[in-house]
Amino acid sequence: MSDVSGLPLIGAAALRARAAARVLRTLPTDTKDAALRTMADALVERADEVLAANAADVEAAAADGTSAAILDRLRLDAGRIAGVADALRHLVALPDPVGDVVRGSTLANGLQLRQVRVPLGVVGIVYEARPNVTVDAAGLCLKSGNAALLRGSASAHRTNTALVAVLTEAAQKAGLPEGSVELLPADRASVGELLNARGLVDVVIPRGGASLIQRVVREARVPVIETGEGNCHVYVDASADPATAEAVVLNAKTHRVSVCNSAETLLVHRDVPFLPRLLSALADAGVTLHGDAAVQAAHDAVVPATDEDWATEYLSMDLAVRVVDDLPAALDHIERWGTGHSEAIVADSARAVADFTAGVDAAAVLVNASTRFTDGGEFGFGAEIGISTQKLHARGPLGLPELTSTTYVVTGRGHTR
Repeated sequence: MSDVSGLPLIGAAALRARAAARVLRTLPTDTKDAALRTMADALVERADEVLAANAADVEAAAADGTSAAILDRLRLDAGRIAGVADALRHLVALPDPVGDVVRGSTLANGLQLRQVRVPLGVVGIVYEARPNVTVDAAGLCLKSGNAALLRGSASAHRTNTALVAVLTEAAQKAGLPEGSVELLPADRASVGELLNARGLVDVVIPRGGASLIQRVVREARVPVIETGEGNCHVYVDASADPATAEAVVLNAKTHRVSVCNSAETLLVHRDVPFLPRLLSALADAGVTLHGDAAVQAAHDAVVPATDEDWATEYLSMDLAVRVVDDLPAALDHIERWGTGHSEAIVADSARAVADFTAGVDAAAVLVNASTRFTDGGEFGFGAEIGISTQKLHARGPLGLPELTSTTYVVTGRGHTR
């Protein structure tokens, strides 16, 4: 058993999760799916107590001067609770990755080789002000055979406590072991303990702002799957259809501004003739435009942009706008300022599309489609832990397969070497 003397806040929870993970990795799909259904039903049945806890969190956060974008992330209503319950039900319909054979062969010496998906084990998730992540993370971890150690923010602690109480009670009624889902204390010290729980925690996934992610990457002794900021760009090529460009840009920026896959910078080819119309549409939608000299000359509602604007994940109704000489210049801008999350091109030119998709380095590249589609649910993966912007071990939406590792099963008939 691992030493927990240096983990006074999370040690007991981590030990319970470790024990639960040994059971979860062996459970059949039917048992896990039944638990997910029971958890979904319980969320709907006990929505009132979750909403009461959430109302207290939102009221306290508003009194502390929390921004509108963060309050939107924090707030639950009956529709959002129904949505996260539906996400659990959708997980039931998805294939269980555990036991999938990634590849297999019979070697020349007769040994049978199979690479099989297995759970990661104990997955720690550190996240900010998004109580829906509590449900999504618990469901994804359980379906993939993992125990979940959840460390949400202090601003959502009442809500998370209520949610985890509902989920754990339902899960245990459905036959899952104690410790399958654990909520950690919402203080700074608990994060430090989680990041140092090597031997108890198999991986930590941060989901939040830049400061949180940087702290996790900097301090962790446990392996990390990094979910990054979303400084996402839309590039409008000279060949773009005006109506398509307007629809994509407006949706990418204004559909929901507080999420990581909303667009933060618009890059427009210098030969696009409809830039004034596009800027007017954005301004009419309530977007504050931060632009370079060429953009300022095209519309009187534009304020001057600085390097800070190109680097900013606004999470608000603000958009940085730049006119670029050509597609390579757009790629240069994205290379300098992008975060590797989602990058979009609007173009009718097949050559431009090919050059952009080949030349941009991002977890998701969207062609004539909004950046808002970079999402596990939209991709058909079900709920997600987050969007990984690193290249190991997973990239893009972290769904069920991304919460597994692999084991090589080698079967012989008394083979010796």
